[in-house]
Amino acid sequence: MTLMKTRVVIADDQASVRQGFRHILAAQPDIEVVAEAADGLAALEAVRTLRPDVLLVDVRMPELDGLEVTRRLAGIAPEVRVVVVTTFDLDEYVHTALRNGACGFLLKHSGPALLAEAIRSAAAGDSLISPQITARLLRHFTGPRRVDRSPIEPLTTREEEIAVLVAEGLTNADIGAELFISLSTVKTHLANLQRKLKARNRVGIATWAWESGLTERG
Repeated sequence: MTLMKTRVVIADDQASVRQGFRHILAAQPDIEVVAEAADGLAALEAVRTLRPDVLLVDVRMPELDGLEVTRRLAGIAPEVRVVVVTTFDLDEYVHTALRNGACGFLLKHSGPALLAEAIRSAAAGDSLISPQITARLLRHFTGPRRVDRSPIEPLTTREEEIAVLVAEGLTNADIGAELFISLSTVKTHLANLQRKLKARNRVGIATWAWESGLTERG
């Protein structure tokens, strides 16, 4: 059987960073780098033309920054998963990127194993770093701020429970064990949460849970 590879576009204004990422990903049998881009406009064009599975994009780039690229892609190519890259683990740009539709973020100094894991997780529609780190960052940036972002339909009690557990950093398997439900049931609830909250992924669910104040109830 032919191995299905995750197709990746790398966008960064530093050639050395692009080359480093390409070198790491080239060693992965299930990942293929299909293009590089040195600015935001070139990144958008590469995605339009090649329709990769994942775009790895820097936060700060010429023409368009990674935040704006991410926002635009949510409208023109929502099926393309975005990993936004940053130098700092407490950079507020990352939170904006998650709001704009990115699946998560990756630190530039992350090792080869985490880079590959991030790409695979993005392709699967999951968060791009460990849920625990994502939860800590969301907690740092959002508060909670108690913003009014009402769901398009009321959440069930079970869905609220799962949203809180996602915000606390639990994996799907952890949630199933905590609530004594099957993995498939967890995934069904997450899909319903994404629809009701208009969230692209579990990071969006966690953001909503923190900002709405749901994590402080009880």
